[in-house]
Amino acid sequence: MIEQFRSLYGEDRQPRFYRAPGRVNLIGEHTDYNLGFVLPIALDMACYVACAPSSDGRIHVHSLDRREGFDFDVDLRNAIPRKNWTDYVIGVAQGLARRGVEIRPMNLALHSDVPEGSGLSSSAALEVSSAFAFLDGRDFDKLEIAKLCQQAEIEFVGMPCGIMDQYISVFGRKNRAIEIDCRSLQHRAVPLPENVAILAVNSMVKHELASSAYADRVNECRAAVDQIRRVHPQVASLRDAKVEYLDEAGLTGTLKKRARHIITENERVEQFLVASERGDLAEMGKLFVGSHRSMQFDYEITCEEIDFLVDAALSIDGVFGARMTGGGFGGCTVNLVEPEKAPAFERAIKQAYQARWGVDPPVFRCLPSEGAGQLPGRE
Repeated sequence: MIEQFRSLYGEDRQPRFYRAPGRVNLIGEHTDYNLGFVLPIALDMACYVACAPSSDGRIHVHSLDRREGFDFDVDLRNAIPRKNWTDYVIGVAQGLARRGVEIRPMNLALHSDVPEGSGLSSSAALEVSSAFAFLDGRDFDKLEIAKLCQQAEIEFVGMPCGIMDQYISVFGRKNRAIEIDCRSLQHRAVPLPENVAILAVNSMVKHELASSAYADRVNECRAAVDQIRRVHPQVASLRDAKVEYLDEAGLTGTLKKRARHIITENERVEQFLVASERGDLAEMGKLFVGSHRSMQFDYEITCEEIDFLVDAALSIDGVFGARMTGGGFGGCTVNLVEPEKAPAFERAIKQAYQARWGVDPPVFRCLPSEGAGQLPGRE
């Protein structure tokens, strides 16, 4: 990156580096925008930004992976979305400017090893690493960084996401999962059993339905809350609801299924934490499967390829549980596997998926890692 940065910008000096990780969510899917609980881990895969001041008064951004760049003015008052990857960067810069941060002329080079469209949150890694680069060492509250990155994705990119992805990218901890209360925005670091490997399998598909269906689920959850509140006015979000409220409020069909997933998924997060604390891998695996079936039949956000990966994984020796992770309609599954059986699992799942879909699915060992920050300087 240093060599490419100097080639792009003619800089002899050492650029500063910032990184922000992607994530795998262990359990708690689509509960974040319902103000519930999630349990993600930050990954050792991350987006990296090399940066240094520019001399022409503008901000220059180049993606080394895409081999394309763009530039924009430091005055972001009239910035409008371009409807491509650059919106994540511009939206974050605009969010910082609106919070009183001076956006300085800079040269930036980006590289990410978080695979796009995989459900491992490459977009949040890009947003958070960009925020750290624009701040470039200036003090700024970490929670506010996560919130402004989420706001940029909602308002500038146009994706009505919850805060989980940006939050874990900022607050990740090495060798820990992070339980996030998405209403209070508080968290706690949670140790995981040492005798389990966490592996993600990338289906290599991302159906076009994903973005529109995500927005539909947000709206369906809001509609469910509106109906429940007629009977239980204390319910501010589905986080406050109980399963029995659904019949009491007369929910049927789609709204009942959507609400049931969120309510039971929040319960599964808490049950998973209890099982993890006592090292009960069998129970953790059952909760994984329960979560997936709820996404498959109640929330209806899986797809044929993802369901195949889960079912195939559950037939492989040494697998405790498997589920989809991420927004849905493609991306990755996350699997709990006996560590000594991990190599055999990788071979078996690749062979099964290749035979059914003609695609070799990448498999990633998910190692809980630190959140965003500056990398030490190197000469």
